[in-house]
Amino acid sequence: MDANKLISTGLALCLLASAAGAQSSGATVRHRRVAEEQPGTSALVRQAEAALDKQDYATAEQKLKEATATTPNDFQAWFYLGHVYSQTQRPDAAIDAYRHSIAAKPDVFESNLNLGLLLARKNEPDAEKYLRAATQLTPTAKVEDGKARAWLSLARVLEGTKPDDALASYGEAAKLRPQDPDVHVEMGALLERQKKHAEAAAEFRQALALDPKSGEALAGLVNVSTAQKDFAGAEAMLRKYLEADPTNARAHLQLGRLLAARKKYPEAIAELEGAAPADPLLARELASLYSAGGQWEKAAPLYERLVQQQPRDAELRRVYGVALLHQKRYAEAQQQLLLALKTDPKLTDAYGDLAVAAADNKNYQLSLQALDARAIYLPESPATLYLRATNLDNLRLFKEASEYYKTFLEAAGGQFPDMEWKARHRLKAIDPKSR
Repeated sequence: MDANKLISTGLALCLLASAAGAQSSGATVRHRRVAEEQPGTSALVRQAEAALDKQDYATAEQKLKEATATTPNDFQAWFYLGHVYSQTQRPDAAIDAYRHSIAAKPDVFESNLNLGLLLARKNEPDAEKYLRAATQLTPTAKVEDGKARAWLSLARVLEGTKPDDALASYGEAAKLRPQDPDVHVEMGALLERQKKHAEAAAEFRQALALDPKSGEALAGLVNVSTAQKDFAGAEAMLRKYLEADPTNARAHLQLGRLLAARKKYPEAIAELEGAAPADPLLARELASLYSAGGQWEKAAPLYERLVQQQPRDAELRRVYGVALLHQKRYAEAQQQLLLALKTDPKLTDAYGDLAVAAADNKNYQLSLQALDARAIYLPESPATLYLRATNLDNLRLFKEASEYYKTFLEAAGGQFPDMEWKARHRLKAIDPKSR
């Protein structure tokens, strides 16, 4: 008897959905009993199927465990048990169950695909083995769609280690899903990473032909054009796209970035201001452009809102702190930079920013501590040497300040005339030997 016929069409689809991570009731297909008249199917498995019909996973699990204990080579019981474990968020147990099912009956498409998908999620190397096996087997239902899914899953697993095999797998999936733009988007993205720009562009264009509103395909095509220095072409594509879909925030974002890359800052700002600044990505990009142009009074409110929305983003807090610093809101800047470093102590740029903010806030001891922390990750610079000297000077530690002023002057070499003049002036005031 064909082993695949022992698995219901509905349950097979349900298992495929669960292995891919779909947990909502709308993502699963109600399974049908298949074993009522099938020889070799135990009463325990039939009872488990009845429980699965009701999504009564506890009862199904109990019956299936009894079935596998009674008949250890019952591939169907192990298969259903793998489904139960997947649906109840126990991936390791599901993997073990599917391995048992395949050991008992290696040629079941759904078992191989589900096991391969679960292993791929855990980055296990043998995911390829089972996904490749699935591509050579026949699904119980929706044959072409199932096989396409197997080829796509295999391609994604192979991208990092065997890119040429991955491209071939995407090609097989494209044959089975000729109207699916996403296959061409994924293939184009892989070709783009390989710097095969002409081939990548062809795939992105194919995706756009299938779905003219595909933001992913457009993004890929713009990235390829930009990599080839065809900035005018990329801009023209984006403007044409926005004529058809004027509210597409991602397209506005890309156009703003492209204009900024071409140093068309006023146009880039106008593009993002007119789009949807409530969108976090657009707001962050716009704030960055304001900062680049020294419009700190416009950048700071955007960063403030973004920090409230994403309080664990350390870099976001850092740039907000820098915006406050430029507005001479030193105490607030110091607070944001401290929070940034509390979130990510390895955010090296923030130590220098904090040192400046604390010094301007007359918290000279904190500024020195920030400089000491920075020195763990980055070498001293003329600017940090000068800041150390001024902090020590303000703390009236004149001997130490004098040494750092001298070290700064040796390192500066005439590149910082204003600071060098001040350093020489202070040396004369605090170190009699320098007069």
